[in-house]
Amino acid sequence: MTITTDFTGKTVIVVGGTSGINRGIAETFARSGARVAVASRSQEKVDDTVTALTEAGAETAMGVAFDVRDADAVAKGLQQMHEALGDFDILISGAAGNFPALMAEMSVNAFRTVVEIDLMGTVHLMKAAYPLLKRPGASVISISAPQAFLPYEGQAHVCAAKAGVDMITRTLALEWSPEGIRINSVVPGYIADTEGARRLAPTEQALEMVRRNIPQGRLGAVQDVANSCLWLASDLADHVTGQVISVDGGLYQRGSGQLGQMIGQMLRSKSGG
Repeated sequence: MTITTDFTGKTVIVVGGTSGINRGIAETFARSGARVAVASRSQEKVDDTVTALTEAGAETAMGVAFDVRDADAVAKGLQQMHEALGDFDILISGAAGNFPALMAEMSVNAFRTVVEIDLMGTVHLMKAAYPLLKRPGASVISISAPQAFLPYEGQAHVCAAKAGVDMITRTLALEWSPEGIRINSVVPGYIADTEGARRLAPTEQALEMVRRNIPQGRLGAVQDVANSCLWLASDLADHVTGQVISVDGGLYQRGSGQLGQMIGQMLRSKSGG
């Protein structure tokens, strides 16, 4: 059976959409004929991505540079997109920050930075986007992480922030469903050739350990995550909301396991502990 997903005439907003998984999501929607707008802090990355989206076949492509930690900047940027493209059919919330650090050695400001990007950035985005979403029919997707439900050593800041993101997903599914707005979270597995995979599994030995622990026997691809977003944004998932969906080849069924331990051991080794 062949399934084709056509987003011609749809407006797709991808925040954090100029690199990694999020850029892959934006380019996938562009290839499906959508009008696509991206946002990140770097104007240079925004401009480069807009060019790539146009080349990929987007009906229209545009971008705005803003920092999700700045609520006013988020609201202003989304308003620019709305004026140019109309109501948002699909909103991807993908801005994130992460670095490995043991809690005892992490500054309060470092912890706060991740919370401001991951959690408060989500709050700013949801509040600013709410009046701009298509009713009925909008699909909102947050790009989450396994740290939302699995404890990892060296990841207390991310665990706290991403758990909040997923609870926002669940709560807004209750609040927004009567208006015909669906919201879900997607949790990528270990995705090959991404900054996140390199940060948490920085050596070939670590990456091979991760690969051995994935029941499907391979690292994920950016396209795997993008495909899940296409499905969630389509009419095929019309009765799906408030869900946290892992795209991981079965990895997280094993918990944080050896990888979580490895991160802690690596950090203690660096600190001499």
